[in-house]
Amino acid sequence: MFISPKVTPIYQTSVFTFEDLNALEAYFEQPGQSYMYSRNGNPNTDELAEDVNQLERGQGAVATSSGMSAILTALLVYCQAGDHVLSAEEVYGGSAALLSQELTRMGVQITFVPMAEMYSFEAQIQPNTKVMLVETISNPKMTVLDIAKVAQVCQAKDVKLVVDNTFASPVITRPLELGADMVIHSVTKYLSGHSDVTAGVVIAKEATDAQRAKQIVVAWGLTLSPFESWLAARGLKTLKLRMRQHSENALVLATYLQQHPKVGEVFYPGLPDHPQHEMAATQGNGQFGGMLSFRITDDVETVNRFLRGLTHMPFAPSLAGVVSSISYPKGTSHRALTPEQRENLGITIGLIRLSVGIEEPEELIADLEKALAAI
Repeated sequence: MFISPKVTPIYQTSVFTFEDLNALEAYFEQPGQSYMYSRNGNPNTDELAEDVNQLERGQGAVATSSGMSAILTALLVYCQAGDHVLSAEEVYGGSAALLSQELTRMGVQITFVPMAEMYSFEAQIQPNTKVMLVETISNPKMTVLDIAKVAQVCQAKDVKLVVDNTFASPVITRPLELGADMVIHSVTKYLSGHSDVTAGVVIAKEATDAQRAKQIVVAWGLTLSPFESWLAARGLKTLKLRMRQHSENALVLATYLQQHPKVGEVFYPGLPDHPQHEMAATQGNGQFGGMLSFRITDDVETVNRFLRGLTHMPFAPSLAGVVSSISYPKGTSHRALTPEQRENLGITIGLIRLSVGIEEPEELIADLEKALAAI
């Protein structure tokens, strides 16, 4: 009697077998009907990619070995040596480093667009401009972009729009429906959600772009392992529930921090005085995500006292787990930027980034209260 598993098994194998030469030829003549080598495809990896594809309502997706490999894959789909790429100035430091340090070595020209010019960047577009890279909610100051408005400019100038939707997740925003051509995620963060996976995913509006992305992943060896694919697919099942709690908790903590006398500024789009609050509420279906940042005194020892004063929240250079954590943009996520770049973006010594988990908010406030008292 055949027993059908409720959960997809882990296909922890590097290679698949064939009955004969006819079966081998069928693999190449009928793509997607069978498997040969896990770098080229695996049931677990394909399951994760298709699950995210459905959430983002795309026309195809491919899982990758990390969020950075997802960013690289998306850019390589649309550009090559001699092309020009635009990027929002306020993006993850790893993205900025990939653009300015690595793609430039490959002959790609890069221009960073100030956030104040994100809806009027026509003057930055050159005849060889191919791509614009942006984030739905920016890292680390939580600036929210009107994706539809950016997409209008890109479409008018025949520039492909790639959106890093990691901070929002498809529960809050689906950029493809707003005009983006491709969406990327660090699956390591909210999609997986439990701080035990390193993975990425690329989702395309056009099936041909998705197929090209898969070709790049296979050729460059950017494939995700079966076990991590299985873990991420498992985490994905609770994404909607987790995002709701992340968002609710973050608003409570942002409100508390905004009223604290030792906190200078709080950056969270759910706060009514956030510059993009109303637009973010509409674009995000009333949710604002679990990420916020805030300022304390620009003094290294003050920051150290704050970090040492925390008991519940670990100081860790990542985000989006079910357990809240604190990170330090100047020394981790945006360390690769020049001092001038960090200054322009307001990434100072006292800027703290808080990834709000799904714990009871009262516990988190008590932890912050104790740490702030230490400064």
